[in-house]
Amino acid sequence: MIKELVVISGKGGTGKTTLMAALSSLATDKIMCDADVDAADLHLIMAPTVCAAHDFQGGRVAIHLPERCSSCGKCRDLCQWNAIREDFSIDAIACEGCGVCAYFCPEKAIDFPIKTCGQWFISDTRFGPMVHAALGVAEENSGKLVTQVRKEARRIAEEKGFSLIITDGPPGVGCPVIASLSGATAVLIVSEPTISGLHDMERVLKLCDHFRIPRMICVNKFDLNAGMTGKIEERAGSMGAAVVGKIPFDADFTKAMVHGLTLFEFNDRSNTAGEVKALFENVMRLLETSGSVKTSII
Repeated sequence: MIKELVVISGKGGTGKTTLMAALSSLATDKIMCDADVDAADLHLIMAPTVCAAHDFQGGRVAIHLPERCSSCGKCRDLCQWNAIREDFSIDAIACEGCGVCAYFCPEKAIDFPIKTCGQWFISDTRFGPMVHAALGVAEENSGKLVTQVRKEARRIAEEKGFSLIITDGPPGVGCPVIASLSGATAVLIVSEPTISGLHDMERVLKLCDHFRIPRMICVNKFDLNAGMTGKIEERAGSMGAAVVGKIPFDADFTKAMVHGLTLFEFNDRSNTAGEVKALFENVMRLLETSGSVKTSII
């Protein structure tokens, strides 16, 4: 049975990707998936060699065809976004891609093609295969791209007989996060000992509860605020989530990232490395007790 662990956080900057990379370096028989497509950065540590690149298409944009236009003004009257200028040219930034102008134009003077919003990749790394993506600047449909990379990771896992998918999910609780959670075996939530860390952990726990996905908590840099760490543990317990690891602040994480390495490649003998190994063992043990990944990824 293929299992998928999705590593997420309620907010950015908690160390989610750094920990995910370290966990991936310990796991065997796995494929990595970077589903944080809006701000992908796992490749900075994994240094992937791209084997295949594919265009990602999503959404549409209106394009004015002046040679067909009779200047009747119907498109401008119907546009709710004020995206059509006085000369009937279209402001691509203001255009929301709803298609009303193209649909109702009596002269068919507005084209409405699908956009190429970015790319997704299949790559090799020193720790095994990886599926990742790059969404274009200010482009939308990131949830659809998340679904695409996760489906491809699953396809490769089935084809090569891998038993585990480790997915670096996006932060927050929005559409991309929901797309990264659908069908997952379990979720590891990386929090930090701050007021916002506690608040956002609660939000993402409620999201996991809504989709009935087993979840675990890791408190990163826990020793920077012992009191807040205690509140996170208490709140997690009251919401039925196990705290499976507490990782201390360690400058080696930053030094490793500067060199494009995981913590274990940089210094595998530190106390922090031992704590991350313990986290990995706890996660894998609880992952084994969870159900298999559902085949439906929406």
